[in-house]
Amino acid sequence: MTLIDDVNSRRTFAIISHPDAGKTTLTEQLLLFGGAIRAAGTVKGKKTGKYATSDWMEIEKQRGISVTSSVMQFDYLDKRINILDTPGHQDFSEDTYRTLMAVDSAVMIIDAAKGIEAQTLKLFKVCKMRGIPIFTFVNKLDRQGREPLEIMEELEEVLGIESYAMNWPIGMGKEFYGIYDRYHKRIEQFRVEEDQRFLPLNEEGELDGDHEIKNSSFYDQALEDIMLLNEAGNEFTTERLKNGEVTPVFFGSALTNFGVQTFLETYLQFAPAPQPRKTDQGEIEATEEEFSGFIFKIQANMNPAHRDRIAFLRICSGKFERGMPVQLSRTGKTIKLSSSTSFLADDRNTVDNAVSGDIIGIHDTGNYQIGDTLTGGKKNFAFEKLPQFTPELFMRVTAKNVMKQKHFHKGINQLVQEGAIQLYKTYRTDEIILGAVGQLQFEVFEHRMKNEYNTDVMMENIGSKIARWIENEEDVKDSMSSQRSVLVKDRYGKLVFLFENDFAMRWFSDKHPEIKLYSLL
Repeated sequence: MTLIDDVNSRRTFAIISHPDAGKTTLTEQLLLFGGAIRAAGTVKGKKTGKYATSDWMEIEKQRGISVTSSVMQFDYLDKRINILDTPGHQDFSEDTYRTLMAVDSAVMIIDAAKGIEAQTLKLFKVCKMRGIPIFTFVNKLDRQGREPLEIMEELEEVLGIESYAMNWPIGMGKEFYGIYDRYHKRIEQFRVEEDQRFLPLNEEGELDGDHEIKNSSFYDQALEDIMLLNEAGNEFTTERLKNGEVTPVFFGSALTNFGVQTFLETYLQFAPAPQPRKTDQGEIEATEEEFSGFIFKIQANMNPAHRDRIAFLRICSGKFERGMPVQLSRTGKTIKLSSSTSFLADDRNTVDNAVSGDIIGIHDTGNYQIGDTLTGGKKNFAFEKLPQFTPELFMRVTAKNVMKQKHFHKGINQLVQEGAIQLYKTYRTDEIILGAVGQLQFEVFEHRMKNEYNTDVMMENIGSKIARWIENEEDVKDSMSSQRSVLVKDRYGKLVFLFENDFAMRWFSDKHPEIKLYSLL
């Protein structure tokens, strides 16, 4: 195969949703089809000792939630699929935002009973902003939920995107018979033998002959709804999907593995192959010969036995070969990529070759930062910056045992490089303050310091603050720091004021109009 064929066979997507909509369950079923796993561990199966494959961190297994983005790769129908399962919890939305920078399309899961929830809306907006095509999977049809037309209407009103039903449910909950597959012109029956699963439709879009399903009023209702959608529904084209004007909608149940295969096969037909990427020197085509990529995530201790650290690299052009030299754009340094892995959550295999669209892990001894660009050719450029959020909650942190300072500082430095928590030191005394977008991040930090670095920490909550960076640092004086506007340094040595509240920030700006403040995202 040529490089172009290889790249065009890649499909790289993230799964986004509100917590508990069924994101990790859907991921598992997709992995089953790819032959990547033999049995799906239900997320809630604490007593059975079964856990979701994509939830590899100890705290995820304990709580049954995803708090890190995991990467899984498998082959299906001549395509190589890279799935990024993102944290649903809003405290970890920063990790999810960065993950969305590394994909070419997104699958949005909606709970049929709850409709569009807060976190889904937030993540949808990021996809829209980035122009990422979105596929929608309406989940949990095996339970009673809202009317399908109501869900379609909500998609359009709340998200401001046209929707196109690829299939349509026949009944719901205890009276769920299956789906009317508009795209494949067939009915897929629920809970029947495999050889009876698909029933073909005739030219009029109805079933010929006698079928039990035809005696149900839900079948008649589905036909009526389909007629309405055919006459008054939105238009679906690949072009409109690519431009983010329409989202194809699929109905199903991830837990019972119903409608998932139909969704996957249709998704693979319409999802985009790796797309061009913006750099500070124009766009780079995915099929260009020269290798390039960027680091969107750093994860420490994926292998607790080795205390290692992995940088996740999205390849954006050309071909990766293990052992190849690359240039780190930020420093101009040449690095040999000799230790590289592909993933199935925490299962790892050495990868010798990969192409644009693939996500690989490279061993990190402290060279990389989130957002770094790596290039293999003579050109030195940088991909567009990844979002970094202004933290809102702050904790003062110290080691309980003074003798464990070395472990304490190593743990903090490594976990800070993952990007979920931000590190600050007080200007005068170098006390450590951590900032985060959500409370759960601190809990995960404390848990991991104890379990991965064998260090108990003391955390003193100093509450929510307004963090502001300074454009003209040279004009800042030590005397400007006070209890209500604490002067600190971030991990790059930049000066930051932590204001107690809006009033304190306004008061500071009135008193020191010469100091120009700014925030991150």
